[in-house]
Amino acid sequence: MSDLNKLTLAEARDKLRAKDVTSVELTEACLKEIEGAGALNAFVHNTPELALEQAKAADARLAEGDAPAMCGLPIGIKDLFCTKGVPSQAASRILEGFVPEYESTVSQNLLDAGSVMLGKLNMDEFAMGSSNETSVYGNAVNPWRREGDTAELTPGGSSGGSASAVAADLCLAATGTDTGGSIRQPAAFTGITGIKPTYGRCSRWGVVAFASSLDQAGPMTKSVRDAAIMLEAMCGHDPKDSTSMDLAVPNFEAMLTGDIKGKKIGIPKEYRMDGMPAEIEKLWEDGTAMLKAAGAEIVDISLPHTKYALPGYYVIAPAEASSNLARYDGVRYGHRATLDAGDGITEMYEKTRAEGFGSEVQRRVMVGTYVLSAGFYDAYYNRARRVRALIKKDFDDVYATGVDAILTPATPSAAFGLGEMNDADPVKMYLNDVFTVTVNLAGLPGITVPTGTDSQGLPLGLQLIGRPWEEGDLLNTAYALESAAGFVAKPGKWW
Repeated sequence: MSDLNKLTLAEARDKLRAKDVTSVELTEACLKEIEGAGALNAFVHNTPELALEQAKAADARLAEGDAPAMCGLPIGIKDLFCTKGVPSQAASRILEGFVPEYESTVSQNLLDAGSVMLGKLNMDEFAMGSSNETSVYGNAVNPWRREGDTAELTPGGSSGGSASAVAADLCLAATGTDTGGSIRQPAAFTGITGIKPTYGRCSRWGVVAFASSLDQAGPMTKSVRDAAIMLEAMCGHDPKDSTSMDLAVPNFEAMLTGDIKGKKIGIPKEYRMDGMPAEIEKLWEDGTAMLKAAGAEIVDISLPHTKYALPGYYVIAPAEASSNLARYDGVRYGHRATLDAGDGITEMYEKTRAEGFGSEVQRRVMVGTYVLSAGFYDAYYNRARRVRALIKKDFDDVYATGVDAILTPATPSAAFGLGEMNDADPVKMYLNDVFTVTVNLAGLPGITVPTGTDSQGLPLGLQLIGRPWEEGDLLNTAYALESAAGFVAKPGKWW
């Protein structure tokens, strides 16, 4: 059977169990596709031998029966996850040559479930970016193109390689991480599904840290059902992560009934931004109508502190990054600059970091160090933390009125061209996170579902924000939206 790489996780799982296909066949189909997709620059560390070894082990496990849902399914792992014996660089020069002797908890959970790792995926350096243009490996490229145009588009960031690989059928699914929208924005730009679970649902242990109070891992998949299957395998309490919640992991797939009758869906007035493109406005209205037609009750809500989310986020995230990235000093692992005679330890730190960190990472580290410095700590960092508390309270107040989920746009536009935002003003790029950062600041689960295309044929997504720890309910609402939208478009193959 050809086109095995185009299967969803659910379809491939069912074929594996019916013995219509083997994990080795699935894996070989994906590896062949990856070989011919160099133009997308999605995979940056290929592990074909390891993948085939894992696929053979999965086939043996399947033959014995009683294998988990993810057993034998080939996936990609974002380069932010430490993988034992495989380079894990966080797309940064400063981690050049770093090969971990341990496995991140999330990737270990997936391996324990029998998943097959095809390789590591491109991303923005240290997950800092919204377009996958800050990577030491070069830009990841979106498999979608504007109609009648050959310009290369961004797959979004920071999980751009993951989004590109899933959308182009190079793998059946991929892991991503989301600090301010880094799963949901790329998913929207590439016409796939991406969920950021509640903060603490997935372990952060072994995931290279960007902003520890915001980072959360999640799956990037071809459908909502796939997201439910993969999320269940990724989750679980981890004593190695002090923020990991000791909660039972439900069977998320079993909760996908599509029945949302009587559910209350909130529409926040603050997300109607000035200058919002008419296509995004219409997408939002159409999505609202779809949920209403499915039996949900639509209510207008207010999240009054939304306007402070972006400035609050761009104080807190760089502050935490500045603290987390201080460990990269050229002493224990990774890149170390060549020193001149007479250079001391200070010069080694300065030269190593100047060479090892890209410009966006340097910018954020400097912003973070500034807001944490004496005299500015209260004016910026503590004020941002207070704003964060108010944003979280906005959501708490809305959910206290019985609202089950909140529907918003996922991004302010469709995918833009690579290089289009690289002007002198980095704030323009930061505005891409306008609809997503509130979810991270409040620690809530959020999911992006593709629901339409713009006038140039590019995918557009809507975001649903759920109650804390209620990913199952959120996935079910997303499933109803996905079913109503009926989005089946795929990028035309040009690579």
